Amino acid sequence: MPLAYSHSDPSLLPTERPRCPECQGRMMLASIEHGPAHSDLWTFECPKCAHVEKKLVEDPMNPVKPGWQNSGLKVPE
Repeated sequence: MPLAYSHSDPSLLPTERPRCPECQGRMMLASIEHGPAHSDLWTFECPKCAHVEKKLVEDPMNPVKPGWQNSGLKVPE
């Protein structure tokens, strides 16, 4: 079974299913594992050709990077 590994893809949304580089079909999210330094390792599998691809996805709640937590938003009263 072919295996591809790509580095962090910040544009990958939780609901997005990437296209298989082999057959262009939509891949299925097979598993999520803890990755290094506030990231997750997502494994996608293609149901058509069985190609497997892993993507390192950064945690959007990472306290090290500025985001919505530092935006000044407050809890509604």
